[in-house]
Amino acid sequence: MNDALKSADWPRREGLRMLTAALGAEHIRWVGGAVRDTLLQMAVHDVDCATTHTPDRVIDLCAQAEIRTVPTGIDHGTVTAILADGPVEITTLRRDVATDGRRATVAFATEWREDAARRDFTINALYAHPETLEISDYFGGLDDLAARRVRFIGDARDRIAEDHLRILRYYRFQARFGAELDPEAEAACTAMAATLKGLSRERIAAELLALLALPDPHATLARMHEAGVLGVILPETGRAHLDALARLIRREDANGHAAEPIRRLAALLPPSPEVAEAVAARLRLSKAQRSRLLSASERLGSDAENPQTLAYNIGIEQAIDRLLLLDHDTAMITGWEPPAFPLKGGEIVARGVAAGPQVARLMQTVERRWVAEGFPDSGRIAQILDEELARG
Repeated sequence: MNDALKSADWPRREGLRMLTAALGAEHIRWVGGAVRDTLLQMAVHDVDCATTHTPDRVIDLCAQAEIRTVPTGIDHGTVTAILADGPVEITTLRRDVATDGRRATVAFATEWREDAARRDFTINALYAHPETLEISDYFGGLDDLAARRVRFIGDARDRIAEDHLRILRYYRFQARFGAELDPEAEAACTAMAATLKGLSRERIAAELLALLALPDPHATLARMHEAGVLGVILPETGRAHLDALARLIRREDANGHAAEPIRRLAALLPPSPEVAEAVAARLRLSKAQRSRLLSASERLGSDAENPQTLAYNIGIEQAIDRLLLLDHDTAMITGWEPPAFPLKGGEIVARGVAAGPQVARLMQTVERRWVAEGFPDSGRIAQILDEELARG
């Protein structure tokens, strides 16, 4: 598997070479997602670095090399180096001093294995030397990668007791990378599902939406449901909603739409604005996410009768959500630009109507008829206006 790492482009980035020269090759290792994803021949987006240097020393050495740093998580030993080819998080080796399932108190460490031991999964504890790209694997992560197995480091229950969010992280990683289930991990997540209740809503929402953003999380969510995990964080979801998610994913694929986590969250809920509001509040979704979830919850079978009318009234994005959730085709509005209503209030005033509420009412009436007729040209709009004026 090392061949994939040695042939990858990112380890040869000029910024990483500068960082290696500044901190010293023996004092740093590339770690985490960049190493894991490269070995799996997947795209790499972010590069993380572990170091034996303290944060203050990292800042000083980078300053000497004219590398700008930002203390993004200095309380936990993390400094971000701002490089021309992308930022790199540099974190001092750490060991857990105390944990309570929600947060950890850490102390700086000096041994790579000690740092690896506090990580969650074996596949996330692979360290690559910045020059030789030789991999240090302390807990069998390479074998787990080859088997596409997501396995906790050490005892699964102990790792979950340190941070309850690891339950959701396990399922997300298993959905993304896994093929072979790990019985110990599955049993531990089932047994400790109730501990998720103690986590912040924001952390739960972030993991849930990240899972829903994967290409096809249906099988994993169904397993979470059977294990009683999904019921802790999303008690509104039943078997019928999981079936709805499966249909939605098939319809997304058939219509060429990328995964959209809020749309998929809507599939897991009853089509009820009250439920959508409650879930949005519980997960502390952003204003935009709440609005999208609420719109999706208001879907009706009649929405599919005229997709372009629907898209004009609520917007393309939300119309696509509703159509896909209703298991309908989106071809009529994919790439379609809703036309602008061409009638202006001044034109109505010019026809002898006094400026004020009556003009607004006429505008709305003409627009409704214009939309219902399929957005005809300005000539037909003039006829519609004449008809409405004739009515008094």
